[in-house]
Amino acid sequence: MKRVYNFSAGPSMLPEPVLRRAAEEMLDYQGSGQSVMEMSHRSKIYEGIIQSAECLLREVMNIPENYKVLFLQGGASSQFAMVPLNLMNKSKKADFVLTGQWATKAYKEAARYGEANVVASSKDKTFSYIPKLDPASFTKDADYFHICMNNTIYGTLFHELPKTGSVPLVADISSCVLSQPIDVSKFGLLFAGAQKNMGPAGLTVVIIREDLIGHAMDITPTMFNYQTHADSDSMFNTPPCYAIYVCGLVLDWLKNTVGGLDEMEKINRKKAGMLYDFLDNSKLFHGTVVKEDRSLMNIPFVTGDEAMDKKFVAAATEHDFVNLKGHRSVGGMRASIYNAMPVEGVEKLVDFMRKFEKENA
Repeated sequence: MKRVYNFSAGPSMLPEPVLRRAAEEMLDYQGSGQSVMEMSHRSKIYEGIIQSAECLLREVMNIPENYKVLFLQGGASSQFAMVPLNLMNKSKKADFVLTGQWATKAYKEAARYGEANVVASSKDKTFSYIPKLDPASFTKDADYFHICMNNTIYGTLFHELPKTGSVPLVADISSCVLSQPIDVSKFGLLFAGAQKNMGPAGLTVVIIREDLIGHAMDITPTMFNYQTHADSDSMFNTPPCYAIYVCGLVLDWLKNTVGGLDEMEKINRKKAGMLYDFLDNSKLFHGTVVKEDRSLMNIPFVTGDEAMDKKFVAAATEHDFVNLKGHRSVGGMRASIYNAMPVEGVEKLVDFMRKFEKENA
């Protein structure tokens, strides 16, 4: 059986033990005689699956009791509308830090429902850094403050959170969720598409403080009201059943095989460190992000020559290092080294890059 090293930004690699377990249970889930793909979401057996996934997520992320966990559909992009529809309900204002494409899209969507204010942006340098924030520029009576914590396309990460006081901090954590411990209590709401670190595409996880639920705008569609899903324990309609099941397997792997988020962070720092160390000393390749804002998950790099970039991506693909081409909006290369990417994969990539450099520098 052939397995490549998949550096895709999403959908991304899943842990091999998770894939094997899912395969083993595909036709017969724990003696039920049916696949999770085909069982009723109202059945007792599926109720156990979704409840187990939530319990594991709460345990692994240490989610406080006064937060609801919602398993939704629509991708993280649906949250660009759901957040303002549910939270932009008092002053009708919200603050945004523009650090990339997804934060910008969230800002533009929120501007349809109220006053969206840009307090800082790194667009001037192709989003290659996290802008310094001045709390004096924050909107004091904002209904929420939005950040994209890890920027998948540009490879930056908020290593320090904005100090927003009583204003709820909202974060898109799609590409860094479960990569390291996070203090959930510092946020009003967190959301993440699952297809990078949590499971397959089709599931979106929302973690929301309970006091922020129940204040949606009158125009909010029923399916876009957090109250709808909180009251129904994510079962108002048919949830993304199989994606939730696989997410539960990933969480079980994180807890019982990896040893939790503290251990996961150590592994992720080791992987990122190896690749950044090589880039910092390479004569051919170089990273595109300022050092203090580098992501642990997404590492963009270039040679400075478009033809050479294409040659490298083609050569890498021939050697089973796939999906290294950078996002179409920035070009170059990008190695997404999410939780499921083994240390061995990054070691072999660096070895290949070193060899390529000797032959082409």
